[in-house]
Amino acid sequence: MSVRKPSLTDVPQSPASAPLVISAFGPRATSKIQGTHFDRLAIVYVRQSSPQQVIENRESRERQYALAQFAQRLGWPAERVLIIDEDQGISAKTAENRSGFQRLMAEVSLNHVGIVLGLEISRLSRCNKDWHQLVDVCGIFNTLLCDQDGVYDSGDGNDRLLLGMKGAMSEFELVTLRNRLARGTRNKAERGELYLSVPVGYLKQTSGEVVLEPDEQARGMVRLVFEKFSELGTAYAVFRYFTVNNLRLGFRRLRGERIGELEWRAASPTRILGILRHPVYAGAYAYGLHRAGKKNPLTGQVEGGKWFVSPDELPVLIQDKLPAYISWDQYLANQEQLKQNVARNGSRGAPKRGEALLSGLVVCGKCGHHMQTRYPGDKKPSYQCHEFYRETLDELSEPCGRITAATLDDLVAREVLRALEPASLELSLRAIENVEQERERLHDQWRQRRERTRQEVARAERQYQLAEPENRLVVRTLEARWEEALKQQRQEEEEYHRFLAKLPLTLCESDRKRIASLSHDVAALWRAEGTSAVDRKQIVRCIVDRVVLVTDRSTELNEVTIVWQGGVETKYQIARPVGTFEQLKDYRRLTERIRELHGAGLHFAQIAETLNQEAFVPPRRRGVYTEGGVADLARHLGLSGELFRDELLEEHEWWIADLARELKVITVKIHYWVKQGWIQHRRTPSGKHHIVWADQDELRRLRKLADKKSSWFAAKNPGLVVPKQRPAR
Repeated sequence: MSVRKPSLTDVPQSPASAPLVISAFGPRATSKIQGTHFDRLAIVYVRQSSPQQVIENRESRERQYALAQFAQRLGWPAERVLIIDEDQGISAKTAENRSGFQRLMAEVSLNHVGIVLGLEISRLSRCNKDWHQLVDVCGIFNTLLCDQDGVYDSGDGNDRLLLGMKGAMSEFELVTLRNRLARGTRNKAERGELYLSVPVGYLKQTSGEVVLEPDEQARGMVRLVFEKFSELGTAYAVFRYFTVNNLRLGFRRLRGERIGELEWRAASPTRILGILRHPVYAGAYAYGLHRAGKKNPLTGQVEGGKWFVSPDELPVLIQDKLPAYISWDQYLANQEQLKQNVARNGSRGAPKRGEALLSGLVVCGKCGHHMQTRYPGDKKPSYQCHEFYRETLDELSEPCGRITAATLDDLVAREVLRALEPASLELSLRAIENVEQERERLHDQWRQRRERTRQEVARAERQYQLAEPENRLVVRTLEARWEEALKQQRQEEEEYHRFLAKLPLTLCESDRKRIASLSHDVAALWRAEGTSAVDRKQIVRCIVDRVVLVTDRSTELNEVTIVWQGGVETKYQIARPVGTFEQLKDYRRLTERIRELHGAGLHFAQIAETLNQEAFVPPRRRGVYTEGGVADLARHLGLSGELFRDELLEEHEWWIADLARELKVITVKIHYWVKQGWIQHRRTPSGKHHIVWADQDELRRLRKLADKKSSWFAAKNPGLVVPKQRPAR
């Protein structure tokens, strides 16, 4: 089959499409197209890098689609020319998201393609890996590649070298363009003039200048975020405050029909945290707040990224560039507080709703690490050092310990209340002032909301009045808007009246007296049901910096040092619950007292009662001494109880076990005789054990009684079951 050499005039000139200029191919280039190529498809690959280019770069688009007509001039029928344009608006730096390129690779791999046409090599791929994969596949299946410079056979050494150079240049061109744009962006950012968008509370004017939000209420909401964070200490607490009081943040629309219009949205933890972390609110221009991560090829997840990097990591930071809501020192203090709210790397963490009062404040006096708060199942919380769980301790002579949280919490709470007692009057006045200030702030927000609603109603009314009555289509729409504004105003007024009923603007006399009485009795306020665990923890953190604990596992005594805010230290000793009697501080006095009471003839129940009356404390420091507990300790000390104590026996008296061995019967049989009254007996002083009496005559009778195989037969013989009368003692 003869192949005609195409020329510049082969491309049709039509007003609808721009002429495609293809360099004149030499004889060698046209000789590469063989008959086998015409038997397969000619694929035209069309792509532009971004949606904006698809819309604006029409000339490039028309030139690419004109390649289909050029393929027909080369000899392919129109029905055998396939256009793949699925990748419009997608970059060629990777083939992952390009379904059109993947379809092209599949068609070539199936040996369906004779030639692939593209305006430039960069249209196919700007990644060397994808480009060389395409070149290799085309070489295997004898598929030609064609651009505006010529036709290439990837099986030919010279063409393959040229294709490799074109692919490398295409990829490097993308890197060059990206670097050029990035450096231009960075240069503009270093001048403090690059504003892609501005955060809540700011407005970008048409001149490019960034100013504070002109709306008074929107500015007030941003300032309220910083004020409440200074008061509450956590971003989530600020979010709860906004939610409980139905406060909203004012946003400027960035897209849509009403761009730039103020819109009120509910606060969220992410939005509150974004306001607290952004340095623009301290008047600083910042570029590079987000650090991009890298995709892990194994998991497919992006790793290493970070939102709101620290000020030290920002590539561009210009202070005093913009109007500020807070000072730079306050911004740094807020960042430190947010860092401390995360309980790791020695941070105290934010106060939570757990029962333990000193979470994040207890420091181990041996290793210097913060002790962790643990809630093991249904047990009471405890403070435990992480060194306590180490199997090998190289640096410490002995392992760190643990302590029940209630033991340490009671000490610190008692000392905190004692420290607050002298300031009760000042606390009362400050509480009244804070309550009134908070109510005034909330009433101001409601005043601004009602004022805004009235403005919306007035605007809707003016628009309705200015409309021509004959234009009924417009009048009906404006009337509906006016009615909607009136309905919204009515709802706002109803909500405001409910708010007034719940929180009047000023405190009544009874509320003032109640606050004053509670402030004078700080202990009662501390134990009140309305005082939450978070409230108690915040009070403690206001006056206590940390609590240093030195545990001694050999004794119940522990050294405690309370470091108050300001650096003052006070030292204490507390007794913690222990597991054994030997760890008790008064163990020696306890054992001596038990020996003394035991020698006096008291049974275990009486000894336990005496120990409780004398204020001896058991190891677990809960409950009292019991008969069983005293019995265990007495056995450990080598002291026997009432049972088998020979000093309790009189002449011819036996313990039941001893008599059973003498008669060679089981003890149950002796107990049966005692129950039936067939043997003389009495009880021990405690009343728990039996002591039986049997002289030589009784022993002979009992041996005969024991020889009877059945107690039923023995009962028929009165001479065997009637016991001998015991002599008077």
